[in-house]
Amino acid sequence: MLPLLVVFPISLSSAPYMQFPPPGFSWQWYERYLDDPQWIDSTWRSLYIGGATAILALALGVPLAFSLVRGRFFGRIVVDRAALAPIIVPHIIFAVAVYGLFAKLKLIGTWYGLVIGHTVLALPFVVLVITAGLRDFDRSLEQAAEGLGASRWQTLRKITLPLLRPSLVSAGLLAFISSFDEVVVALFLAGANMTLPKKMFDNIMMEIDPTIASVSVIQILLVSVVLVLIGRFGRGLKDSAR
Repeated sequence: MLPLLVVFPISLSSAPYMQFPPPGFSWQWYERYLDDPQWIDSTWRSLYIGGATAILALALGVPLAFSLVRGRFFGRIVVDRAALAPIIVPHIIFAVAVYGLFAKLKLIGTWYGLVIGHTVLALPFVVLVITAGLRDFDRSLEQAAEGLGASRWQTLRKITLPLLRPSLVSAGLLAFISSFDEVVVALFLAGANMTLPKKMFDNIMMEIDPTIASVSVIQILLVSVVLVLIGRFGRGLKDSAR
């Protein structure tokens, strides 16, 4: 926790290099970040890759969670373990394996290749959250809707998914965070397409100035906002659904 607190005053330092405590305070490093098109481009790239990852992870994870909770098929335990495997496998091992595959498919350096890689990492979070929501779900509401003549599609669209909105929102935001902060897979797959974490890593390798600290503060604040949304917005949706 202490390094997170130290980075805030360093980002406002008037010194030309990282120094703590700072000799004075200045907004120059935030201005440098905002005036540098490479930093801004990498930020926007991380945002839309994170958004695409969240959408794709939800599109894959929601049906998978439904099948794991409500389905009864041979190999369900194996599928469940495979869906959660990216949480267990170290990212560096996953990145090396995916790099070999994506190199053959010519996906290295493409934004959609990175989205696919990040989706695999985000999928377990979606499956876990949606699975928990389904296990806490009152199926008598679905049965009542079907008893009144609603089709399965109407029941899913008007009953099931609205009641699962808290889980859907939380799962999507967690998938976004997992992509936005991810650096290991990005180092292997992004190529010249800089994401924000990859840009930060490359700058640390070449030079260290308080711009890195200012970007870190922005990243911390953004992730904190998303976490607050997961806690409050998701809880609010759950209360309204009830």
